[in-house]
Amino acid sequence: MLEWVKNNPNRAMFLLPIVLVAVISISHVVSWYEMTNPITWAIYLSIAIEVGAITALVAATNKIKGGIWFMFGVVTFIQMVGNIFYSFKEIDADGELFNSWIELTGPIWELMGTDTTDITGMKRWLAFLEGGLLPIISLTSLHFFVKYEKSEEEVEEVSTDYNPMTEHPEDVYTPKGEETIDVVERPKKITPDEIKKKGQSLNKTVKKNNNIGRI
Repeated sequence: MLEWVKNNPNRAMFLLPIVLVAVISISHVVSWYEMTNPITWAIYLSIAIEVGAITALVAATNKIKGGIWFMFGVVTFIQMVGNIFYSFKEIDADGELFNSWIELTGPIWELMGTDTTDITGMKRWLAFLEGGLLPIISLTSLHFFVKYEKSEEEVEEVSTDYNPMTEHPEDVYTPKGEETIDVVERPKKITPDEIKKKGQSLNKTVKKNNNIGRI
C-alpha cells in the first residue's frame, strides 16, 4: 500500500478524504443504529457500512463495472444520516459556541424562513452543515479518483501506442519549401589487413587468367 502511494501521490490524495470520512462515520453511524439495535450490533452494522464503502472503492480501482455508484451512493446516504443525527444530538443549545453561531449566521437563516428563536431549526441547519457535507465530499473524491485514472490511461495510450513516423509515414507534415534529406549510410571502414587479403586474392586471380591465356 505504501509503495502504491509513493508511485501514485496524486491519486492517493483523492483517497485520503474517503478513508477519513469512513473512519469518522463509524462512530457517528453507531449512534443512529443504536436507536433500534443493542450497542454491539450497532457497532457491527456501522463497521459493515464502512466496509461497504471500501469495497466500492476497491471495485472502482479495479475497473469493475456495474453497481459501483449505486452501492457507494447508498453507503454515502447512510453516512450522511448518521453524521447529521450524531451532530444534532451533540449540539449544546445553551453553550456559548452555539449562541455565537446563531448571532453570526442568524440573518442568513431568517432569509431562508427559519427564525433565530427557533432553536431546534437552528440545530438542524448546523447538524446538516457539519455532518451532512462530509459524505458528499467523500463521494466527490471517489468521482475525481475514477476520472483521474481514466485521464492517466488516455495520456499513456497516446504517448506509447501512437507514433506517426512508424504508423503512418505518409501523414508526416513537411513544411513548404523544405526538401526531405535522404540519409546516406556511411561506408564501412576497410582495415589494412582486409586490403592486403584483397590484394593477394586479386594477384591469384590474375595469375590464373594468364596461365589460361598461355594454354
